[in-house]
Amino acid sequence: MKRNTFIKNMALGAAAFTILPRHVLGGKGFLAPSDRMTLGYIGVGKQAMGLLGNINRCPETLVLAASDVDAKKLARFVERATEANDKKVATSVTAYAQYRDLLGRKDIDAVVVATPDHWHAQICIDAAKMGKDIYCEKPLALTIAEGRAMVSAVRKYNRVLQTGSMQRSWKPFRHACELITNGYIGDIREINVSVGGPVRQCDLPSQPVPDYLDWNAWIGPSLYRGYHPVLAPPIENDKDWAGWRNYRNFGGGYVTDWGAHMFDIVQWALGMDESGPVSFHAPQDPLAQEGASFQYANGITVYHKQWGPGNAIQFIGTEGTIEVSREFLRSTPTSLVEQTLKPTDKRLYQSDNHYQDWIDAIKKRSRPVADVEIGHRTASVCNAVNIVYELQADVKWDPKKEVFDHAAANQMVSRPYRVPWNFNDF
Repeated sequence: MKRNTFIKNMALGAAAFTILPRHVLGGKGFLAPSDRMTLGYIGVGKQAMGLLGNINRCPETLVLAASDVDAKKLARFVERATEANDKKVATSVTAYAQYRDLLGRKDIDAVVVATPDHWHAQICIDAAKMGKDIYCEKPLALTIAEGRAMVSAVRKYNRVLQTGSMQRSWKPFRHACELITNGYIGDIREINVSVGGPVRQCDLPSQPVPDYLDWNAWIGPSLYRGYHPVLAPPIENDKDWAGWRNYRNFGGGYVTDWGAHMFDIVQWALGMDESGPVSFHAPQDPLAQEGASFQYANGITVYHKQWGPGNAIQFIGTEGTIEVSREFLRSTPTSLVEQTLKPTDKRLYQSDNHYQDWIDAIKKRSRPVADVEIGHRTASVCNAVNIVYELQADVKWDPKKEVFDHAAANQMVSRPYRVPWNFNDF
């Protein structure tokens, strides 16, 4: 056989190999290229490392690219992602300093966004415009206006977005919500949520910027301030969670960080995924780190207070109590949480794997368990709680029009963006 003929036949054979059905090519565990979900990761710090492990367990996924403004963290992630790929199909992972270069790749189906909160809206909206499906960490948005824009962009471009509120894919939380939804503790009289304190102004002194970090890009759309390692911990010190989440313009304190988990379960239990409270109330003490509350149209009031264990919810009803956290699901009477639901009871969306649920929704072009609207509504509750802490004012909220009855509160629905960023450009 002549050399040219040999090469031509080999090429034809390789092409034929890629389109053979999976059952011919290697049994149950094999996935044909058309079945693969190719991913790019944007923001590859501590949270992304955990997401990589969880999402890699979904058999369809393969990582093609990653982007971060920290060169050291980017290099670490590329190495780990390449190792994860090797367990499936040996595939290299390309590193990008600028996330829009990653989004420009047509061979990437979806992106995982695990940046600090102040970047979520701009990146997710850009991703939707570029035709990518999205997994975005919670809280979905830093402001209410950003969240609504994210919903609008995702809907406009027919994208699938899963918010990282993974407690919706944990059976104890779903069971608690189903018991409450179906009236097993009677009428709800009060809900208490224990999460950390509200956002605060950043007073950290500026320090020299490390040579491996593009600090201007880290700041991105937010108002500029100098570098401090608490905001962006070096790779050698990322055992603890980064401190940016405590400070205004970057995060929302633990009211949004853990509130995005726990207030989210309240919204789910009360059937408020498409709506929200109608009023928010500040504590009397202007220095208080707890004591804010909000009320729904049906009269149910939710209190932000340390009622007992940290990061937990207490539902008090006329016929019993349910308490739930990641460590426990308990009730009064104690037998209540062991109750088997009746066939006639209302059931909630069932997902037992938050990451596979996202992949399945992409394949079906359906809405996942923590759809963008759900993530936005929960983030809006968290952001409104922060607003009343900062304003020390009681305000009414219209969950349909998404406006307050208070001029200053309405100014805090959005925030200024630096040039050239614009989350409304879609």
